[in-house]
Amino acid sequence: MRPLTVSRLLIQCLILAIILFCVMVLALKFGAIHVSLYGLGRNLLRVFLGKTSDIATEYSLILNLRLPRILLGAFVGAALSIAGTSFQALLRNPLADPYVLGVSSGAALGAIFALLVEPHLALPPEIAAVFTPLGAFLGAAIAITSVYFLGRRDGRIDSSTLLLGGVIVASLLYAVIILLLTTLPSSNFRGMAYWLMGDLSGVPSRPLAWVLRIGFAVAAVVIYTTASDLNLLLSGEKEAMHLGVDVRRIRIVVYLAASALTGLAVAVSGSIGYVGLLVPHVMRMIYGSDHRILLPAAAFGGAIAVVFADILARTIAAPSELPVGAITAIAGAPLFIYLLRRRFA
Repeated sequence: MRPLTVSRLLIQCLILAIILFCVMVLALKFGAIHVSLYGLGRNLLRVFLGKTSDIATEYSLILNLRLPRILLGAFVGAALSIAGTSFQALLRNPLADPYVLGVSSGAALGAIFALLVEPHLALPPEIAAVFTPLGAFLGAAIAITSVYFLGRRDGRIDSSTLLLGGVIVASLLYAVIILLLTTLPSSNFRGMAYWLMGDLSGVPSRPLAWVLRIGFAVAAVVIYTTASDLNLLLSGEKEAMHLGVDVRRIRIVVYLAASALTGLAVAVSGSIGYVGLLVPHVMRMIYGSDHRILLPAAAFGGAIAVVFADILARTIAAPSELPVGAITAIAGAPLFIYLLRRRFA
């Protein structure tokens, strides 16, 4: 493992940030309204300079409607990728992913349950803003806890049992979600079903946006503080304990933080699958397995992947729009099959 320096970390993050910026510019360009890159760059510069009154009408619509969606996609991709990287390190399983392990299904169930209950509680606006993300977090935490206990044998994690437990939990939770959705009016059922497949069209309100920012920052920083311990955990729990790692504390901290990231992402976008599986593997092939650089690289990589998937979802079948989760599943499912065959061959 190469020694990590601050300059190396910053340079590699800067490269990924530049790539993300380019992808976001492309996402602003492509859509129902076609604009030139020159005009887009000129009007973006006007926004940065505070001259919003000089922006043309079509560019104003793009910046007000398309830009929040792109920023939401970047947030969701970063959150799911950090969660997937954390689960893979903690469980020492390259197939671990919030979607595969049923964590996304748990978060979706918690979010839907919160949405159904909230109108009957008459909550203050401050609490109502965090009620759905809180429900998604609790659902994600319960799901990963169930999968973890199903996957343990004789005090050790069994990979095949863990994956089987994830599939069972995800199937059960999805069945409960369908039962809940059938209680909705037909007009709401279609929208909720589309949301479950991955939808970035819903822009969060200002209070919810602050909850997302703060929650993401806290959870991501908490996970990053455990990066060195996650490196040691790759050799096994007993070996890590002998090297001074408090495995129980790290497990609880990472589980809760990764579940919080998954819950926040699912609460605003539905279940966008395989991002937490695909991106960490790609970043690991490029940057290695040192989580001190892998975690920020996965965050940028996840943001790039989801924003690019959203471009495809909006343009492939234009003027119709495909669910973002369908695009990520098309890319992620073959990788999952390949890793599954290579691991258990």
